Amino acid sequence: MKAQDFQGQTIAFAGSGGLDSCTITRWLTDMGVDVICFTADLGQPDEEDVSAIRDRMLTAGAKDFVLLPVREAIADIGLQVIQAQACYEGRYWNTTGIARCVLTKAMVEEMKQRGLTIFSHGATGRGNDQVRFQLITNMLAPEFEIYAPWRDESFLARFPGRSEMIDFCQEKGLSVTATKDKPYSTDANLLGLTHESGLLEELTTPAHFVKPVMGCFPTDAPDESEQVSIRFEQGRPVAINGQSVSTLEALLQTNAIGGKHGVGIGTHLVENRFVGIKSRGVYESPGVELLGTCYALLLQLVLDRRAREFYDQLSLLIAKQIYQGYWYDLATQMALKAIERTTEIMSGTITVSLYKGNISFVSATEMPHTIYSAENASMEGVGEYNHSDSEGLLRVFGVSARVLATSGQINS
Repeated sequence: MKAQDFQGQTIAFAGSGGLDSCTITRWLTDMGVDVICFTADLGQPDEEDVSAIRDRMLTAGAKDFVLLPVREAIADIGLQVIQAQACYEGRYWNTTGIARCVLTKAMVEEMKQRGLTIFSHGATGRGNDQVRFQLITNMLAPEFEIYAPWRDESFLARFPGRSEMIDFCQEKGLSVTATKDKPYSTDANLLGLTHESGLLEELTTPAHFVKPVMGCFPTDAPDESEQVSIRFEQGRPVAINGQSVSTLEALLQTNAIGGKHGVGIGTHLVENRFVGIKSRGVYESPGVELLGTCYALLLQLVLDRRAREFYDQLSLLIAKQIYQGYWYDLATQMALKAIERTTEIMSGTITVSLYKGNISFVSATEMPHTIYSAENASMEGVGEYNHSDSEGLLRVFGVSARVLATSGQINS
């Protein structure tokens, strides 16, 4: 689709108030398209005043501006990511991917109330976000049309890159923070920040080239460690250092505590995008990393071997589904139902020590569903475990082991 196809019509545009948003809004307005800008309050730590985005977008030509209040929503869905330990290709907590789910759902619901049916976004044709916006909208509102300027040949001809967009905004008198010398771009929400593009595309650029927003790099963290106790009840963090918290408050507090000690700051990852391109990013997610690590320590004490093996398979599936934009599909919802069953027994207090980016286990207490027993695990003469009982067990295992040897399947 081309912008000309929407002349005289109204589109709903997902804008953040940055360079791309201002450029696209002004360009579409000049083409005779009415633009209503939708921005989500995702608890962006890099945006001091989210309402200021309104002024930028209206100045850029937007007919109206809608601020979507979704801080609690992203906190709740972020907790589901933690409960599933849904990290993509290493330790990327899917902070941007899951935020797209929250934004798109809220925007689609508001569009339906306003009678709007054309969903537009500023995601590029090389990234994952175009897939997420498209698939989520297709699932939640299959009747909607989707317009992506970065897939419009007329837009690409006018704006081959950021330089042309910056020149355009300057010509139109639009105030944008982007400059031609800016070394990378940032996407932010309550759960974490993603830094990519620019000089970060060069693998000779170290992760500490990025200026952290949510804390500091481990090398710059305090020389003294700090202990933090997190109380979980049925999978939810309900208290930090003995003080009651909501899910949103838990994330805000752990962001501050973790960021102070360099936890989850400067995570380097070269990942496989859904579109087949490898991408390098540097991530910040101190709160999710702290809560997620404490939750992982609790999981170790509660799940048995078979449950843990199944859980790990679900975790990998959910992580991939979020990354690719399939959070709302049947497979993800089935997997989340299984994860939900594990949260019912995830209660306990986990205490850890934070020191220069590291999270060290200190203690685990008040766990009604733990299957760990110090007596049974002890090498001392305590508990009900009888070492001689293993003789029969190992004889049974030994039958198949010997068969492997006599059948010539073992290469020594």
